[in-house]
Amino acid sequence: MTVPVTVDMPTLPPGAPVRLAPAAPSLWRVIDRRGLVIGHLQALAQPGGIRYRARRFHAASRAFLELGDFWSVADAVDCLRFAR
Repeated sequence: MTVPVTVDMPTLPPGAPVRLAPAAPSLWRVIDRRGLVIGHLQALAQPGGIRYRARRFHAASRAFLELGDFWSVADAVDCLRFAR
């Protein structure tokens, strides 16, 4: 079971082509170099530690799609960058 948890903003790897902006406790907007929001990153508590959920807004359904949960911030961000 995953539960939202309050954590500090994660650190992105050096040279990451995105930045994070706070959206809510343990939820951040992922913003690309053009200034476009490409999705959200949410911290979730699990028995093994903190996982990061990648979510993207789907305009046609007017809902967020969960792309996956990752142990690594870099993997979650890459999922948002490369998923279509």
